[in-house]
Amino acid sequence: MNGTPAPDLWEELVTSALLGTDRRTPPASAPGRPAPAALLDAAAEAAVRRRAGLRPATLPATRRPEPAPQDPRPALPPAAARRLASLLADRPAAGAGRRGTAPDLMELLPQWLALANAHGYAPPAHLLPALLDAARGRTDLRPAALRFAGPRGLWLARLNPHWRFALRATPGSGSGLPAADDVEGTARLWEEGLFAERVALLTAVRQRDPRAGRELLASTWATERAEDRLMLLDSLRTGLGPDDEPFLERALTDRSRNVRATAAELLSALPGSALAARMAARAGSCVAMDRTRGTPTLVVEAPHECDAGMERDGVLPKAPAGRGERSWWLGQLVEAAPLGAWPARLGGRTPREIVALPVADDWRSELHAAWCRAAVRQRDAEWARALLGSPSAPEAGGPGAVSLAERAKLLATLGAEERAGWVAGFIAAHGLSEAFQLLGVCAVPWAAPLGRAVVDALNIARDAGSYPWSFSGVMGLAERCLDPAEAGRLNALLAVPDEPEDASPGAGGYWAEAFQRLVTTLRLRAAMTEELTAPMPEASAEATTTAAAEAGSVPSA
Repeated sequence: MNGTPAPDLWEELVTSALLGTDRRTPPASAPGRPAPAALLDAAAEAAVRRRAGLRPATLPATRRPEPAPQDPRPALPPAAARRLASLLADRPAAGAGRRGTAPDLMELLPQWLALANAHGYAPPAHLLPALLDAARGRTDLRPAALRFAGPRGLWLARLNPHWRFALRATPGSGSGLPAADDVEGTARLWEEGLFAERVALLTAVRQRDPRAGRELLASTWATERAEDRLMLLDSLRTGLGPDDEPFLERALTDRSRNVRATAAELLSALPGSALAARMAARAGSCVAMDRTRGTPTLVVEAPHECDAGMERDGVLPKAPAGRGERSWWLGQLVEAAPLGAWPARLGGRTPREIVALPVADDWRSELHAAWCRAAVRQRDAEWARALLGSPSAPEAGGPGAVSLAERAKLLATLGAEERAGWVAGFIAAHGLSEAFQLLGVCAVPWAAPLGRAVVDALNIARDAGSYPWSFSGVMGLAERCLDPAEAGRLNALLAVPDEPEDASPGAGGYWAEAFQRLVTTLRLRAAMTEELTAPMPEASAEATTTAAAEAGSVPSA
């Protein structure tokens, strides 16, 4: 609960109010005081604490907190501030289902925060406790919520242990980090900061100067704990380049197996590295072209052992349960080998031609799965296209994609427009039954062809009398991701359709309700955007500035 000494006190008060004070005595009731009056007094006191977000001080009284810092960002337009309050107030009970045609406001909060941050607005002070509570309950909200909360949010978080998560700055967010030219402050935070602060600092430094970030890590590398070295090394993904190779090569000899594996993975993402060349030689010795057959065919000879050199370069010798050792070693070698080496090795063929080659002795799925992982690791769009194949291919599979999860990862290497086009083609050919994971990697709002494909597929499912609840996940995605401009096209779908004889009972009513919720949500999203982009009236802006000055720096209760 927000800022109260006992986390469940508010829930106990609510329970007493619902059951009645005759059946449930209010907590902490004074002797001789009428129970209803005691309940109201306790609720009023708890409500003030919840709004203020500050735990009451224990005796003897502590020193009054320093005023919160000023937030230089412009205030939200009044309509946007009211919208934020409604989004934060929509906190359904655990296990509660969807509510008819009403939009799921909490699911719109991430988009609202992204828009507000893009416009550089500051939150109303009195909504900071609710904003921090929302971020506390949902880790996916934290980066955007803490960025929006700004300096006052961090100030408030120091006063309530329930919000201490806000003090552990999200890596890369830059919250509370020294300025780029503050050499002394950077060194002090690196030497003395909490681990999360140091990760955030390293990530921020790498973003602006990869060399400086690497040197910062190298300065204390020998004294870091193994588990810390692992996370700090992972920060080198930001700005990874050829200049990082010497440091990563030294990390291949680290005493921690996980650190060695991460160093090897990072080196394999550098196609010109020495490790990549070693892996290319190993993988190339395992895969060859057999031209003696009627059709050129790939033949595979998996490694017979995992030697010390392979282990040093990140190959894990022990295979998972149910997996053969040789296929396990082969997959790791092919995954780490630079994809650019295969055309020269296989007769100058393009990635699409290589993927189309037959593979002898049932090694095809293992080899293609490893190429999929390599394309994702190396962000190689040409190989990703080859492995994805046509979205209309039989059984919805490309020649190398072994699962929907692999296809989703391959799609993430493509540009947003191409990605949306491929998924639209997939849905047009195969419907929505397997499209959920693929839709999740598409940019928001969905491009027009993708939006039309989703709506058309939902309409087809509705007309066919399909079991409606199996499409609830896609419908939820559409509410958050469909372009609000598509709302007008959905009006024809709001009526309850005639149900075929073999339709699920009540399916027509559910579909009408779901489409009504979709339309309502899209219109609400359009209103959210308008509210955040509307210029603030001059009188309102002046009143906001005056109110902020009069309130000092303390969030209002």
